[in-house]
Amino acid sequence: MSKQEFEVIGQDAACCPGLSTAPLDEDQAADLAKVFKALGDPVRLRLMSMIASRGAGGEVCVCELTPAFELSQPTISHHLKLLRQAGLIDCERRGTWVYYWVLPGVLDKLAAFLTLPQAAGARA
Repeated sequence: MSKQEFEVIGQDAACCPGLSTAPLDEDQAADLAKVFKALGDPVRLRLMSMIASRGAGGEVCVCELTPAFELSQPTISHHLKLLRQAGLIDCERRGTWVYYWVLPGVLDKLAAFLTLPQAAGARA
């Protein structure tokens, strides 16, 4: 994991309590804010959705992502770089193309952080 990647929902599941379990400390809040900032842009949110929709272990070529936007290829690459730096996705170059996938467990850990525990007998 690079120093720029998001550590709260990265490989160590025990490092981040759920939102309703305990208050975040300053470092956890700063790390988590990077993820929300990365997902707070409509283009990056769409890119994340396009990549995640491939399912577990699925990947998508940048050549499939770029045509979905009215943006230049360097702009799309910049948005993908920010998602990588936030620890949400990873990639691999194969020849002239780059393939992207969601890091295992990242979305589940983020969902678990945001989910409030249901009290016995409580309705959704």
